Amino acid sequence: MLYQILIGSVVIFATVFVQSGSIMCLDMAIKHWSKWVYSAGSFVKNTCVLSLIVIGLVFGMTITCWVWAFVFVHLDIFANIEESLYFAIVTFATLGYGDIVLDSQWRILSSLTALNGLILVGLNTAYLAQTFTNIKQRQHMLEKTSEHA
Repeated sequence: MLYQILIGSVVIFATVFVQSGSIMCLDMAIKHWSKWVYSAGSFVKNTCVLSLIVIGLVFGMTITCWVWAFVFVHLDIFANIEESLYFAIVTFATLGYGDIVLDSQWRILSSLTALNGLILVGLNTAYLAQTFTNIKQRQHMLEKTSEHA
């Protein structure tokens, strides 16, 4: 049991670090293209910005699922990477379908995988909501100042 908690804690730390890095890269990209991002927003432009942010967040989540998949294969929990990756993704996203389950000796690790998914989905949701709110507020402020000029 403690072994599973230790492994799960280390992997959760690593995946939070990876996802945080993805978020920091998105922030740097938004800052780099800030003139365009914050300029008057059209439907198409804002849809593109929002879509690119989501793709960046999904990229980070994909890497984190691969991390879990490699851990499962390394521990000989699954025989191949495809089954391991599938389990990691469905456990992250839905707490699993139940078509593939871990042996009872690994169920705590399975729960920690699901907990990791909840943490990262929450982190991504908060980042997405706050970032797009900030973009819309800056666009609105720039529109107001250009109207008064």
